[in-house]
Amino acid sequence: MNIEMKKIALCLSICIFFSESLMAQNHTMFPKETVQPRIRVIVDNDFSGDPDGLFQLVHEILSPSVDIRAIIGSHLKPGDPFDASKVTATNAKKKVEEVLKVMNVQPVFPVLEGSNKGLEIIDKPQVSAAAQTIVKEAMRTDVKMPLYIVCGAGLTDLASAYLIEPKIADKIILVWIGGSEYPGAIVPPDHSEMEYNLGIDLMAGQVIFNKSKIMIWQVPRSTYRQALFSYAELLTKIKPLGETGKYLANSLENIMKMTVQMKYYIGETYILGDSPLVLLTALQSSFEADPSSSDYVVKQSPLINDKGLYETNSSGRSIRVYTKIDTRLLFDDLIAKLELFNNK
Repeated sequence: MNIEMKKIALCLSICIFFSESLMAQNHTMFPKETVQPRIRVIVDNDFSGDPDGLFQLVHEILSPSVDIRAIIGSHLKPGDPFDASKVTATNAKKKVEEVLKVMNVQPVFPVLEGSNKGLEIIDKPQVSAAAQTIVKEAMRTDVKMPLYIVCGAGLTDLASAYLIEPKIADKIILVWIGGSEYPGAIVPPDHSEMEYNLGIDLMAGQVIFNKSKIMIWQVPRSTYRQALFSYAELLTKIKPLGETGKYLANSLENIMKMTVQMKYYIGETYILGDSPLVLLTALQSSFEADPSSSDYVVKQSPLINDKGLYETNSSGRSIRVYTKIDTRLLFDDLIAKLELFNNK
């Protein structure tokens, strides 16, 4: 075979690989003639922690209207009961790879390890391949599709990306699951003063809210707690749907069994609190695209103090704070996509 033929063969093999990988991402559930990507997303979540992130991950991968540019495994709080190691971002990356193996998906996007620890100085980034990838994707000039950074945990990697290159601020939309309730919202009984995801890296939250001008769509604790899924639904609508459905169901059942052994009974529902990330991106309205079935208010971005609480910021930019999410669309779409994926 001459050099030119070898080049052609190599190009064909590369094209076939990426074609198969792309079909794996979109899973050929929908004809290409009907659905094409219209937004870019970078997924950032603590996948070695609460298994709600695994449901969000699978749902995002099964959503062909989003072009996933990277998946980042981020860190937990030190000593977190889900993963008490010091390498929780490393383990989160491994968890993503485990999910992709269960789904038998060859991704076209990189799977990256975020920083294994939070910011230590408020103006110094934790430099990682994850943070650098956010910068690189945000600074692209060859694509017009909007870029959403969807975060279901702490904000270390995004804050680090901003500190590396502040120009990304007007080039991205952050959709974040986190932050405590705003005045007027229902506060859960026996709640912690600092909301969990913000507490993973308070300093990173202060960078994003207090220092940056990044556009924020926030889903605070009072709203993400609406994403309740029952155990009966899990057993009848998720678990029977192939290896992926079984994997997701088992991830929650393991937590339920663990809590029973600890005599900390959590009942028969689970908060899939990270799933609104998919609702607000992949499931936007067809025309005049927006998450039109969920409710939000426009607020002046607050300052986040050292207790993780909000203070008035007279110069704060406007942000969206979601107050109600469309759980019907969210969970029906997840179940339908799992069923289509299982039957493909």
